[in-house]
Amino acid sequence: MDSVGEATWSHSVRSLRPGGTLVTSGVTTGDTLRNVDLNRIFLLQLRVVGSTMGTRAELRALIDLLDATDVRPVIDSILPITDAPKGFRRMLDGEVFGKVVFTVPGQ
Repeated sequence: MDSVGEATWSHSVRSLRPGGTLVTSGVTTGDTLRNVDLNRIFLLQLRVVGSTMGTRAELRALIDLLDATDVRPVIDSILPITDAPKGFRRMLDGEVFGKVVFTVPGQ
C-alpha cells in the first residue's frame, strides 16, 4: 500500500514481487509521477489499484482480522525522530525492507 504518492512511488513499485499488487490511496507528496518504471510493471505483471478509505465497519473488520491472524507490519528500523532525515533518505534510496518507525522522546 502506498498512501504518499510521488515521494515513495518508485520504492513501492520496487518492493513488489512478480505478480504483486500496489494499492495506492493517497498523494500526500504529489500526484505527478516523473519516474514510472512501466517496464517493471508489465514485465513482472504487477497490478496497480487505486483505493479510497473504506467505511468505519470495514476498518473495524480489518483490525479484527489483523488481531485474529497476528499479522504485523515488518519493521526495518526504529530511529529517534532526530534521525528522521537519515530514515527518509534510506526510504528514498530504496534501502529499507519494511517500515521505518520514528520515536519521540517522552512518548
